[in-house]
Amino acid sequence: MSKQVQDAYIVAATRLPIGKSGRGYFKNTRPDEMLVRVMQSVLAQAPGLEASAIEDAIVGCSFPEGEQGMNIARVASVLAGWGNTVGGVTINRYCASGITAVQMAADRIRVGEADVMFAGGVESMSMIPMGGNKPSLSPLIFEKDENIGIAYGMGLTAEKVAAQWKISREAQDAFSVESHRRAVAAMQAGHFKDEMTSFEVIDRTPNLADGSINVKRRVVELDEGARPDTSLEGLAKLKPVFAAKGSVTAGNSSQTSDGSGGLLIVSEAALKRYNLTPLARFVSFAVRGVPPEIMGIGPIEAIPAALKAAGLKASDLGWIELNEAFAAQSLAVLNDLDSKGFELDRAKVNPNGGAIALGHPLGATGAIRAASVIHGLRRTKQKYGMVTMCVGAGQGAAGIIEAL
Repeated sequence: MSKQVQDAYIVAATRLPIGKSGRGYFKNTRPDEMLVRVMQSVLAQAPGLEASAIEDAIVGCSFPEGEQGMNIARVASVLAGWGNTVGGVTINRYCASGITAVQMAADRIRVGEADVMFAGGVESMSMIPMGGNKPSLSPLIFEKDENIGIAYGMGLTAEKVAAQWKISREAQDAFSVESHRRAVAAMQAGHFKDEMTSFEVIDRTPNLADGSINVKRRVVELDEGARPDTSLEGLAKLKPVFAAKGSVTAGNSSQTSDGSGGLLIVSEAALKRYNLTPLARFVSFAVRGVPPEIMGIGPIEAIPAALKAAGLKASDLGWIELNEAFAAQSLAVLNDLDSKGFELDRAKVNPNGGAIALGHPLGATGAIRAASVIHGLRRTKQKYGMVTMCVGAGQGAAGIIEAL
C-alpha cells in the first residue's frame, strides 16, 4: 500500500565561506570540522528543536576518503554533539552530491519515513585531490569508444562542449568577468549575510626555537575567490590549460575550493510539534544522464524534467543557481535551453556570481547553493528558485525550491 506524499519544509539553511584550495582559508582545516560547524549552526537556527529529534544526516561528498572518509556524515554528527541516536550516511553524485542529499532527505519526509532530517555537503579539495588519492579506472572503459568519455578530465569535457556548441573564448571570458563582478557587488551589499555562518580558522605552526606550538586564530566571514580586478584584458592573457589550441583557461573555469553547507528539513507535523517557522518547501528534483564526454550539458536535460515535475515554467523561476563548472558549459546550457523554449532570465541566473568567482567545493556545492537560493528568494521576495549543475561521468541534476 503506497504512502501519501506530504510536504518537506526547510527550516534552516546555511553555509560556510568558501576557501581556495591549497592556499586558502581552510588549507589546514579538516572537512569534518567544517561540517561540524555547519551542523551546529543549522540546529541553532531552529530554536525549540533538539538534536535528538534528528533522525538521520545525509551528507554529500565527491571524494569520501582520507580526512573526509569513514562516513563523515556520522562522524561529524557525533562530533557536533548530536549524541548517539542520530544516524548518518555519506553519498556521492560528484558535483550534485549536496543537492542529492537534500533531495534524499526531503523524500524521506515526503513519504512519511521521517519527520526531521539533516542534509548537507562537504569537500576539502586542499586535503583530497580531484580524483582522490588513488584513482583507478576500470579497463572496461577503454574497450568501447563510447565509454572513453568517463575517463576524460573535466576540462577536456568543457573543451568538447565549447567546440560542439560553438562557445568562443571571448564569450567565456566575458561570462567570467560578469561572475566576478556580481560576486564582488553582492559581498559589498551584504547579500551573503543571511546564508553565511562564520568560521574560526585555527592555524598551528611549530616554533623551532623553543619547541612550542604557535597558534593563530582568525574568523572568516566571506568567500575567498572573488577578484574585483578581473578584466577581459587580464583573462585574455591566460593560456588554455586542457587543450593546446583550446579556449578553456583557469580564468573561465570554476575554482577548486573547500567548503560546506547544510539544511534542516522537517515534516508539517514536526513544524507544529516544535513550533518551527519554515523558510522554504522542497518542490521537485530531477537527474538525467548525458554522454560523459560532454557532461557539462547535463542541466539541459535535468531542468525541463524538474520543471515538469513541479508543474512550473522556466519563467516562474525567480532565482537560479546554475553551477559554473566552466563558462563554456554554462553558456552552452543557457543557449541550448533558449533554443528549446526553456529560456532562463540571465539576470536571475547566479545573481550573486557563481563558481567561477565564488568557488566550487564539489560535493558541498549543491547544499551551499541551496542555501543561496533560499535566502536569495526570501530577500528579494520571490517564490520559486532552482539549483542545477552538470555532473562528472555524464549527468545533470536540478532541484526546485519554493520560498515561504
